[in-house]
Amino acid sequence: MPSQSKLAILSEEAFVRRFHLEQRRTERSRRPFVFLLVESARVLNNRKDGVSGRVFEMVTNAIRETDVIGWYEFGSAIGVIFTETAANESLGNSLMNKIRSLLERELPADDVNQIRLSFYIFPDDWNKDAGSTEAVFYPDSVRFRRLPQFLKRCLDITGSLAAVTIGAPIFLTIAAIVKLTSPGPVLYRQKRIGRYGRTFTFLKFRSMYVNNDSAVHQKFVTEMIAGAGTTSNGGPEKKVYKITNDRRITSVGRFLRKSSLDELPQFLNVLKGDMSLVGPRPPIPYEVEVYDIWHRRRLLNVKPGITGLWQVHGRCRTTFDEMVRLDLQYARTWTVWMDLKILLQTPGAVIAGDGAY
Repeated sequence: MPSQSKLAILSEEAFVRRFHLEQRRTERSRRPFVFLLVESARVLNNRKDGVSGRVFEMVTNAIRETDVIGWYEFGSAIGVIFTETAANESLGNSLMNKIRSLLERELPADDVNQIRLSFYIFPDDWNKDAGSTEAVFYPDSVRFRRLPQFLKRCLDITGSLAAVTIGAPIFLTIAAIVKLTSPGPVLYRQKRIGRYGRTFTFLKFRSMYVNNDSAVHQKFVTEMIAGAGTTSNGGPEKKVYKITNDRRITSVGRFLRKSSLDELPQFLNVLKGDMSLVGPRPPIPYEVEVYDIWHRRRLLNVKPGITGLWQVHGRCRTTFDEMVRLDLQYARTWTVWMDLKILLQTPGAVIAGDGAY
């Protein structure tokens, strides 16, 4: 077993920097890692009796010299990164049991009871509730939970209420036209992936004939994410990352899509809280299944939106990776003014119709 002296205990700044480096490395190599947290503000902040030092000693005695240990949050949480391991739940539980056994042997029971051990595997399992791990793996997203998120939500409610109220005659007219021109429901309901991988019911005016096979779109999406876009009639170098001349679309539906009027019911999604006025477009579950690891970050920091940087910067004429980078840029640099600016640019992008099909 390595002793404490053989392992460098990193400061909070150095450890978090190394933690993010391991995340980026995993995104490229696809080799997961286990991350273990030892948390207790009362025990780890007790340096008077040397308790925090003893906890560090016990943890370092349970890990390898190649693992990384340090302050994840100074005075309240110790982090350990286990690299080059068969990252799975069995290993995580084994490591926790080993560390807890050492702590119980060396510390008073009252101190041990105050310590919380937990482990996480990166990339996290999107079949589970991603909200339970986002604060650990993506701490930048936490900043949207306070005043900025409140302001963004106020803007969403105000804007969507105004759109639904003022646009009610347009809603009713479109609904009547859709109903009269093709059999089927007025609204199209689809399962989409929202923030933290949670699903919700996405609303649009129906633009397709009913009972369509989604296999065509699923195949197209897989190729699009892989970077194999379809060539438009504009020339061999001009890529369009959306299905063109889709026979599943009705004549009215084609106009609705071109003008983006089919998107209007999404203001109801915004009112409900599943979406925002501005944010990344919410993907279909089978899209997320073929995401690369780094693509998933577009669904973490902010809610999906009706419009966003992608919609006002080329829409379907950008590659999928470029779209994701725009979403990540938006999340990193978000301000209320940015949302207002994108909202003001959206009508011009809709009227121009560049990249819309």
